[in-house]
Amino acid sequence: MRTFLKYFFTAYVLAVALVVGIAGFRGSKSTKPPLEVFPDMDRQPKLRPQTTTKFAAWSDGQTSRPHPAGTVSRESNWEDNAFNTGRQAGTVVEVMPLEVTAAVLKRGQERYSIYCQPCHGVVGDGKGITSKYGMGNTASLHQERLIKTPDGDIFNTIGNGKNTMMGYASAIPVADRWAVVAYVRTLQLSRLASESEIPAAILPTIK
Repeated sequence: MRTFLKYFFTAYVLAVALVVGIAGFRGSKSTKPPLEVFPDMDRQPKLRPQTTTKFAAWSDGQTSRPHPAGTVSRESNWEDNAFNTGRQAGTVVEVMPLEVTAAVLKRGQERYSIYCQPCHGVVGDGKGITSKYGMGNTASLHQERLIKTPDGDIFNTIGNGKNTMMGYASAIPVADRWAVVAYVRTLQLSRLASESEIPAAILPTIK
């Protein structure tokens, strides 16, 4: 029994000393770094701006780096740019601010096939594969209302969605959204074009 009490009091004294040693000086001032059991990443190795570094990837040795390509300053007029938002001075643009080329149409067709075709269909009639699974009421792109809709409005719908359609801004970059708009106009024109507008080399193949 005496041996047990001896070990018990020894362990008790050590435990008290440990607690006092760790927590007993809490709140006291010191110039030394505190003892932290869980530092929680309070102090991380990092480079200070406007200083130099020996990091091999930066040959100029400067810690302040140029802005990465594609970043936009908060002070820029990004939001008042027709190409970025489909609006100019707060008004939806009627015509896309992008030159329509064969490459743009090809890109638009690719993006349309991935993101739009499942609902709007191959030819834009609103009869995509989703209509076979009860997900109906998809708008036909050949409606007179959508034919007369400004290009900027279609651009905004692609990015932000409308009614039951979700927005695809996170999946389709700005330039690709305009490419999709160009391809949608091509689908509409395929039903509206007159015979005189069809190139002579193609006309015999569709008669």
